[in-house]
This record gives sequence, C-alpha cells and structure tokens, in this order.
Amino acid sequence: MRPLPARGHPGRSSDEWAELSTQTKQRAVTLVAWFSLLLLCTFSAHAATEEGIRSVRATAESIFLTGHASNAYVRLVELQPWQSVVASNFTATVARTNGGDFALSLPRFNGGRDRLFSSFLALGEEAGDKVAPLGKRCFAEVTAQLSLHQVPFPIAASKKGLQVERVDDAIALGVQHAALNVNFSQMLARSGTTNGLAWPIDGHTVWFRPSYLESLDRQILPLSKASNVISLILLAYASGDAAQDAILLHPGYVKSAPNKLGAFNTTTAEGARHFRACVEVLADRYARPGTNHARVANFILGNEVNSHWFWANMGRVSMETFAEDYLRTARVAATALRRISSSARLYLSLEHHWNIRYPGGDAQQAFAGRPFLDYFNRRAQEEGDFEWHLAFHPYPENLFEPRTWKDRSATTNTDTPRITFKNIELLPRYLRQPALLHRGQPRRVILSEQGFHNPAGPDGELWQAAAYAYAYVKVAQLDGIDAFILHRHIDHPHEGGLNLGLRRRVAPGADPLGLDTKKPIYDVFRLADTPAWRGAFEFALPVIGIQQWEDLSQ
Repeated sequence: MRPLPARGHPGRSSDEWAELSTQTKQRAVTLVAWFSLLLLCTFSAHAATEEGIRSVRATAESIFLTGHASNAYVRLVELQPWQSVVASNFTATVARTNGGDFALSLPRFNGGRDRLFSSFLALGEEAGDKVAPLGKRCFAEVTAQLSLHQVPFPIAASKKGLQVERVDDAIALGVQHAALNVNFSQMLARSGTTNGLAWPIDGHTVWFRPSYLESLDRQILPLSKASNVISLILLAYASGDAAQDAILLHPGYVKSAPNKLGAFNTTTAEGARHFRACVEVLADRYARPGTNHARVANFILGNEVNSHWFWANMGRVSMETFAEDYLRTARVAATALRRISSSARLYLSLEHHWNIRYPGGDAQQAFAGRPFLDYFNRRAQEEGDFEWHLAFHPYPENLFEPRTWKDRSATTNTDTPRITFKNIELLPRYLRQPALLHRGQPRRVILSEQGFHNPAGPDGELWQAAAYAYAYVKVAQLDGIDAFILHRHIDHPHEGGLNLGLRRRVAPGADPLGLDTKKPIYDVFRLADTPAWRGAFEFALPVIGIQQWEDLSQ
C-alpha cells in the first residue's frame, strides 16, 4: 500500500509540478487561515466569556489554536486520540502563554505523527504546580481541501439498493446501491507477513492480507462499473487469535457475546492505530485515481449500536459510556476518511427502537436511538463538530409480520416508540432540527439494512412483496433519505427462522439463482425504479388497503 506522496525535487515531472502548485496554494491557504484566526480571536464579541480553546483549524502544514483564558498563565497540552481528559494525560505540553485571548500555531506533523487526530486542552496554571482544565478539549475538523484524493460524491439514479450476495444477479436487478460487510479481523495480517500489504501510519507499519482485499475488489469493481453507490459496513468479529483480538476488539468485549461482534478498540495506542489503518486502507483503495474504478462512497461504523450487547459488544455499560467510546471511534474514522478522500461519508448505525430500547436487552445492553443520537451530537459539538450521517434500519415492529402499515408502536410524533416504514418520514424531519445540523445542512440518511419476512401460508409471499412496494413508494418521495438497501438477497437458513430474501434458499449444491427460486418480491424489486413500477405495484393497493399510491404522500 503506497504512503502519502513525498514532496517534489529538482528535475520535476509534470505530476510533481502540479504537486508544487498545490503546495503553493496550500501555503496561501495557511496564511489566510492564520490572519482569519487572529481577527476572530481579536474581534469576537464573546471570546472573553468562553474559557479554554475555542477553535482548532488544520492546514497542510500547521495546526492553529485560538482561545481565551482568565488565568494569568496557561499551558496548552495535546491529547492523543485514545486518551481521555484526566490529569495523568496532561504531559504533552505544546505551548505556554499568558492569559486573555491567545492565538498560536503548531506544526501539523510531529516527527512522523499527524496531529489531525489529536485534541488540545488549555490548563490554567496555579500556585503549587496545580492545574485545572479550562473549558473542553477541542479537535480539528478535517476539510476536503486536505484530502489526498479529490473525489466527487457519486449520484445514484434511484434509491433502490441491496445487501448483495450474488453480484451478477444484483446487476441484473438494476441495483443502484450495494452494501457489503467488511470484517477487520480478516483484513489484518500478522506483522511482517510474507507478501502482506503494508500501510505506514505515524511512524509504524500495519499489515494487511492482500487476498481479503482482492476478494472485496471482485465484488466492488463490477458493482461500481454498474454505477452503484457502495456502502461498506465496518465490523470487528472475534477471530480466535488472542493477540489480534486484543488489538482489534474493545477491552470490555465479552467472549460469550451473542454474535461474536465487538466494539472497536480505540482505547489504546495500538488499537487506535490499527483501526485507523483499516479505515485509511479502504478509503485509499477505493478513492485513488487510475484505471481501477472500484469506488466506495459510504462507510458504516458497526451495526445497530443501540443494541450494543448483541452487535457491538464492549460489555455491560450505560448509554453514556457506550456513546463516549463510539464517539471517539467515529471521530477517528471520520478524520481518517477525510484525510484520504474528499467525499467519503461516515454513518452511525441504529436499529428501529427510537424511544424505547430493544426489549431483549436490559439498560446496560441496549438503549433507545433518539436519546443516544442527541447525546452523541451534543458531545461531538462540545469538542469540535465533524461530519457524520445516519444508517438506519426501519424494520417492521415485529420482524415476522411484514405488513408494516399495521405497526402500532410507529406513531406520528417524536415520542414514537419505534420508527418503521409506517412513520419513516419522522427520521429526516428530526434530523432537520437546528441542533443536529452540520455546517447548516442536515445529516444524510441511508436505510442500510431492513427487509420483510414472508410467513408460511398462501399469502405470505404476497404480503412480503406488498410490503416492499409500500416501503419503496414512501421512501422514494422523502428528501434526506438517499438509499433503501434491502436485506436480504437470498433466504438464509440461520437467520432465526426469517425468510427475508428476494429468492428462496435451495438445497446444498443447487443453483441459488434458478428461476424457481424467485419470489413475487423479486420482480417488484426489479421494476421499482422503472417506468413500469405502477403496473408492477398495483397488486399491493388492496393488500395495503389504499386506493392509490398518492394516499401515502406526506
């Protein structure tokens, strides 16, 4: 894996002259940023009332800090991304200054380490070597101007998506969004593995398995060429290798976790370094220019984290404890993505319990999505907001009942117990609140996993197909939701008895793409974003109990 490009030298190629021009522009941006921050610090009407660091800005070469302190003497310290705000971590002093308004700059790189991932904290120094934090620590938000690869975000022809199992069938279905799982445990290789791929990071090297990355290529490349917007679901399964699991899985992970899925370990230097390397390798591999047009736009952090015991295990913890850990990890991921790609998006993952928790878990195993999202957003803004979006799973309230229009716990107000397809319009409406905006714009939403079971009996597959038609019509007309990615492609024998596929499963050795495996939902899905959709969907109107699709308009 190639490192970030080195600077040019005499006898430059055309590429190097282009890079030199970029460096000149970056220096100009640095000067503009410096003078802007001085003006901000000098003339802001409320600077004197806010203690501590008020802003951190990054350029290609520098980190700029501004703030205010009422103490006579102030010490500014740097915290690594895995470090919490406790006195034992206040050892890396980067500057001392007098009280009042202050503005100063630091080199962005400290040796081989990139300070984009660091936070900074002001300490008021008192007699007897006592120090007290002033305000909150502050992170820099990495902007697209700093990205290694300038890549436009792809525009899909429709919202129709699928968690793909067979690429050829997905392309035949006209899928526009595809979601694929990525297991970091399978990506990583032991240090110095023969023929491994090396990724340099902060003076260290992290190694990866080429075979695993090539297996992703074989799925992503044809889907990209078919104009799909690709979403990767980032996961950490227990591998059984104790040394690797100690690096990758959160220290609180319980070995008896139901699905062997852990929260990521960003609590240690080694864990944070490996996690960041995994994200950067994927971002670079699927954003770099060249003849390989495999592209990935979306990166989903974990799975259904409001039921963390089951899908992102870090032991029994409170909502706040989990949110703080997930926030740290999300910030590392968002910074890593933007450092590499100018357009890649990071998504948080929530399931449909909005104001109640999953009833299969207690208060230390699951929590409601809405208070978690509000807490996460508030804490992110306190320490420096960054770009994140939402990957939501609006399954029916009863996963074995596909007729989601009958959901009783999906009400029309923000206190609704669940958000399902019956009241899905509440979600983008909630995210349009001023407190949740980022740079004046709402967070984007993708529906990255949800599906409809077909019960046994003569009407089961009919209800499944009608449910998809109902959901697709509702989502297609909603601004703020970019994708509806169906789960699943083919029925799975080990999914708790659910039959969610477009196709029926077959006996071992049989052809899973045989004509006899298609359910009625298959053609409804295929035609959903074509001019023939009304004819394909008409059967569903009496099943749902409406006269016309316009009756679903919000």
